[in-house]
Amino acid sequence: MTERPSVGRRLLGGLKDIVLVVLGALIISALLRAFVFEPFTIPTESMENTLQVQDKVIAQKVTDFKRGDVIVFQDPGQWVTGASSQRRTNPAARVLEFVGVLPNSSHDFLTKRVIGLPGDRVSCCDADGRLMINGLPLDESDYVFPDSPVRASSTEFDVVVPRNHLFVLGDHRNASADSRCHMQDDPTGMSAFVPIDNVVGPVGLIVAPFERWQQLRTPGAFAGVPEPTREPPTAPEILTAAHC
Repeated sequence: MTERPSVGRRLLGGLKDIVLVVLGALIISALLRAFVFEPFTIPTESMENTLQVQDKVIAQKVTDFKRGDVIVFQDPGQWVTGASSQRRTNPAARVLEFVGVLPNSSHDFLTKRVIGLPGDRVSCCDADGRLMINGLPLDESDYVFPDSPVRASSTEFDVVVPRNHLFVLGDHRNASADSRCHMQDDPTGMSAFVPIDNVVGPVGLIVAPFERWQQLRTPGAFAGVPEPTREPPTAPEILTAAHC
């Protein structure tokens, strides 16, 4: 007759099984965060009303982005000052953040809308106060915060986006220090443009608070934007510079 394991051994065996399951789940979560998606928390008003402060969003790393998409990207160079010190300091929270259970708390990452791709000419404003991409005026009423109903931007600009870079704007134009505000950070103007290599991915979902749960889609206003007529320049062409 086979001797049954003691209660202590059975409990120990069950505990080992639980530890293995939890460890496996954490490993899978970490791999998903590294290669598939990553959660972030929105820290500022710059993307209102599309995104609200403290919204929890998911950036999709395996999905290509296009004009009009909201993206998460790493700060291309002091767009946000003194931000890295605001990360979580609790070791357990940092571990949960690393494996993707908690959203990334670093303010070194920003969320804006892609307006110009490499080679695009982006300008503001036309006679009706609209933003233009490659000569096409956009109707941005579906997503721009309605505190500036007359013009798409309170500052004027006219630029050609350089190779491997993006021109981005916040949806709350009067509360967003975006590409418009960095054209004079360096002599070339390159600081105003986000390197494509800095992009984490497009924001696919708002996952919290629960009542805010929704999928983000590319606005229809960008569907008719023509492609640029020439190859992207190696350096930005800034025909009119904004003063934020």
